[in-house]
Amino acid sequence: MGRDDIIALWFGEGCWKTSDKAVETASEALRDGVHFYQSNNGMPVLRQAISDYLDRIYGLKIDRPRVTVTTSGMQGLALAAQVLIDPGDRVVSIEPAWPNLSQVFRISGGEVEIQSLKPGEGRWVLDLDELLARLTADTRAVVINSPNNPTGWALDLDEARVILTHCRKHGIWIIADDVYSRLYRGADFAPGILQLAEPEDRVISANSFSKAWSMTGWRLGWLVTPPELEQPLATLTEYNIACAPGFVQLAGAEMLRNGEDEVHLLRKRLAEAYAVTAKRLTALNRVTFYEPQGAFYCFFAVDGMTDSLAFAKKLVKEAGVGLAPGIAFGPMGEGYLRLCYAQPVDRLEEAFTRLQKAMG
Repeated sequence: MGRDDIIALWFGEGCWKTSDKAVETASEALRDGVHFYQSNNGMPVLRQAISDYLDRIYGLKIDRPRVTVTTSGMQGLALAAQVLIDPGDRVVSIEPAWPNLSQVFRISGGEVEIQSLKPGEGRWVLDLDELLARLTADTRAVVINSPNNPTGWALDLDEARVILTHCRKHGIWIIADDVYSRLYRGADFAPGILQLAEPEDRVISANSFSKAWSMTGWRLGWLVTPPELEQPLATLTEYNIACAPGFVQLAGAEMLRNGEDEVHLLRKRLAEAYAVTAKRLTALNRVTFYEPQGAFYCFFAVDGMTDSLAFAKKLVKEAGVGLAPGIAFGPMGEGYLRLCYAQPVDRLEEAFTRLQKAMG
């Protein structure tokens, strides 16, 4: 941190700035005096824009009372944990995963049990039978991040249907982290639980403006929930942060209404970056590469690496390239490194040239 010679591929964000559409909308709102508290669940204009977006892109009819605006996807997950989890509640989380995902449920007192993704034929896979065996009647919730950070694994629609049916039977809540839904390779959006759920199903979908719209620093997201959670979430939001800033919410609404071209531009950039990354990773000595289905990461194994944190530090020192150590994503992540490829092609080429020298 602070070194200008490092090619930093460790963070979960792209290098591209937010669209001028969002910047100009927020600036205009500030000039117009949007400086005050907003409704706990979000400004009606943004809640409606989210509802319209889910209909336009996914074909989902989500009434506005089911939408809660949050200050980031992370805060949405924290609200989900607070509204659902009592101390001692059993929660199953699919990992490797972004560590915040399970930690927020532990903070609320949940007893988190891990269901591991496993390397398959060139990609990560979920043992569905093993997961269902863990999802017993005493389970309060299952947490599913798809497409997954760090592996790029994604549910298919048949798996989603089986999980939803099983959780309906046992009264288990499904927390779907859908932040990378639009960053799915081969289609305009990833298959997901929300696409199959009825309004009364015990399903909470968390989403964010951070990834698909390159708005990580804006801190804005949303939840889709059963309608009966509207008021409890409003109360929790009041006690957490009161509301998301109005000028940020208006920028988010603008991106949902008129920013689809920005999503497609990002997807084009990521496709170009992935092509370089896959080619260069495959050529690296000692590396086993697993194809991601979505998000913008490659989670790859390094033969003989037993301490991913020490190895990542070594790469910073010797190659000037920053990668995230696999151990950060849970014990099953040891032996792996995560590379965020949301970078220009020339920067990635330079990073791999450095890694080639350092890794032999």
